[in-house]
Amino acid sequence: MAGQPARADLELGMVERVGCAYCVLWDREIAPIWPKTREGRTAPLRRIDLDANLPGDVRFASRPRFTPTFVLLRDGLEIGRLEGYPGEDFFWGLIGAMLQQQPEWAQTDEDEGG
Repeated sequence: MAGQPARADLELGMVERVGCAYCVLWDREIAPIWPKTREGRTAPLRRIDLDANLPGDVRFASRPRFTPTFVLLRDGLEIGRLEGYPGEDFFWGLIGAMLQQQPEWAQTDEDEGG
């Protein structure tokens, strides 16, 4: 719409690597439902291979060292981080706490009629 600022892109970067057992566990427990959740609609998933060249359009506060590392990105700039996968129950609470601080969270609630 004219007169409104462009909305920044919010993504959840998942820094992973081949052979990461916790990445496999996350893929089994969370990945299939992520895009169907409010969290996934607020911050779509972007997979980033730690062993490849890191994307040029992403600026991390520091280079991720552990996998998985979940990095909340606004227009490619890190604004939050969760290192490791603490299991399904803790993951939702920790990621939710990061996302609830973002304006997109309230917008997603409005889109759902809440």
